[in-house]
Amino acid sequence: MKLRMLCAAFAAALLGTAAQAQETRLTIATVNNPDMIVMQKLSGEYEKANPGVKLDWVVLPENELRTKVTTDIATKAGAYDILTIGTYEVPIWGKLGWLTPFENIPADYDIEDVFPLVRTALSLDDKLYAIPFYAESSFLFYRKDLFEKAGITMPEQPTWAQLEEWAAKLHDPANKIYGTCQRGLPGWGENMAIVGSLANTFGARYFDESWKPDLLSPEWNQAVTFYVNLMNKYGPPGAATNGHLENRTLFAAGNCATWVDATSAAGYMFNPAESKVVDTVAFANAPIGTVPNGNHWLWSWALAIPSTSPDAEEAKKFVYWATNKDYIQTVAKANGWAAVPPGTRKSTYAEPEYIKLPFAQKTLDAMNTADPTKATAKPVPYVGITFATIPEFQAVGTEIGKAVAGALAGQTSVEEALQNAQAAADRIMQEAGYY
Repeated sequence: MKLRMLCAAFAAALLGTAAQAQETRLTIATVNNPDMIVMQKLSGEYEKANPGVKLDWVVLPENELRTKVTTDIATKAGAYDILTIGTYEVPIWGKLGWLTPFENIPADYDIEDVFPLVRTALSLDDKLYAIPFYAESSFLFYRKDLFEKAGITMPEQPTWAQLEEWAAKLHDPANKIYGTCQRGLPGWGENMAIVGSLANTFGARYFDESWKPDLLSPEWNQAVTFYVNLMNKYGPPGAATNGHLENRTLFAAGNCATWVDATSAAGYMFNPAESKVVDTVAFANAPIGTVPNGNHWLWSWALAIPSTSPDAEEAKKFVYWATNKDYIQTVAKANGWAAVPPGTRKSTYAEPEYIKLPFAQKTLDAMNTADPTKATAKPVPYVGITFATIPEFQAVGTEIGKAVAGALAGQTSVEEALQNAQAAADRIMQEAGYY
């Protein structure tokens, strides 16, 4: 009897070991934005439908995600099977051979349903290196109730000068309403997303035609001076530490009269569990300055597979699941149409319940007017709106972001900040051999 029991236990152990050996574990690195949190919550359905697959999640703030993912893929450490990256990284990493291309995409996925504009931004040499989870541009969020009470009419195309006037009228810190909330947290994808687009509309550029940093130009000085004064006069306390998430929370709580940021945050404002401005939020084009160039950015948070993943085919299956038409329907059923990932599929915008949302068409309009080849008034050697699509920009943009945040926090003057940024950018570009 004992022998029989031992044999049975041994057999069970062998079966358990075999089951474990057959299990595929996929590690997914993603940003802690609401759409990705929803994806993580719904991913249990994928595991149920694919019992041999276990999903491990690494969910991080934007700056931290970028640092970890960039370090991992550059060193070929192979910690992740699926990465959440964007339109900056994809063409650069694809060219370096760091990403697995998406080829022979299943017919039922209907890749042609994905907007060509977004597919092109995530491709290199006609090869798709990432699948968009959502896509976005930028626009102006504002409290229509506050505007109506103050007798302010929103024009078709607002300017930054007008936004400053409105912020001055509506700024009421005693009642925790701030005239404007803009990103201040340093980072090439944080404060420089807004400062970069603002600077474009003031006629500034990151580099001249010889790839030399152009941060000491009058246009940069005017743009950053405007931004610092705007935020110090009419922004919330501690603005230099507020990124996208912090400002989104402030606006949803009713604490901001105006906010220029990602169109993808609009759906969050219509979630009554998170937002107090469901009935009072409205949207307009992102402001322009002295020129219209580059006021709307174009970005996609996309799912990519590093070439180091040993389970690329299984990883692709999950990516297709998380970005297909059925997934969008699942999110709509669970959380309402306002919560579905925006900006990616034509079929989403053909849904009557979605297109009637006040931000839906405005998101498409902003995306379609975002031209990475004409983002600056002066000629430039790069493509990009809030960034230049070169490997060195991540370091350059981060240094500029730190300098601008220092000026916003009162640690330096605007002139000193731009001198520091110019020196750092010049060093990076020289070491990279641009001149």
